[in-house]
Amino acid sequence: MKTLNHLLQANKAWAKKINEDDPLFFDTLSKQQSPEFLWIGCSDSRVPANQIVNLLPGEVFVHRNIANMVIHTDLNCLSVVQYAIDVLKVKHIMVVGHYGCGGIHAALDGHDHGLIDNWLRHIQDVDRTHGQELATIPDSEARHNRLCELNVYEQIRNLCATSIVKDAWKRGQELHIHGWIYDLHDGMVRDLNLCVTEPNDLPADTALVKPCLTQAVEAPLNQ
Repeated sequence: MKTLNHLLQANKAWAKKINEDDPLFFDTLSKQQSPEFLWIGCSDSRVPANQIVNLLPGEVFVHRNIANMVIHTDLNCLSVVQYAIDVLKVKHIMVVGHYGCGGIHAALDGHDHGLIDNWLRHIQDVDRTHGQELATIPDSEARHNRLCELNVYEQIRNLCATSIVKDAWKRGQELHIHGWIYDLHDGMVRDLNLCVTEPNDLPADTALVKPCLTQAVEAPLNQ
């Protein structure tokens, strides 16, 4: 039987280093899970949640799918959101898209991809919703990047419309929803000027949805 020995050895080295740095780390971690953050991101292997924001295991609850979608019929995603809000009591949900998203490329390339095309239809809906704005962008890469940003906006809209989030706000629970975009070229996460703490916070004008290039990634979490 073939085994992935190099990964098992890497795990040993990682666990050893963690133990050397903090001998009580794994014992403490095994007894509780109390993250303040839920990360809803893309499944892309180049976008690992913990590493990007330099958080240790136990500090961020994570849900990932192709193109960081929040779909009302996706019980997997909704179950994660419900557990994060109702049980873990997270205070911040980050919906994180990324430039160069393969899922968004596939949704628009006009080819058949099999089963995944049913999932990609939701991205095509976002494209149609914002078709007028996107049509004004002549450069294909810039247009794709803008769709990645607008997709984050639409997924936040979907998230805010769930009964889970609405019930949390109705009972006065602290909950902030942030829209971020990750750039594979420089490793930086940028705030999209989206921080929603109640339904009326979501901007109707998508011209306001744009990356804050000079704002540190930690800034939205302090709101």
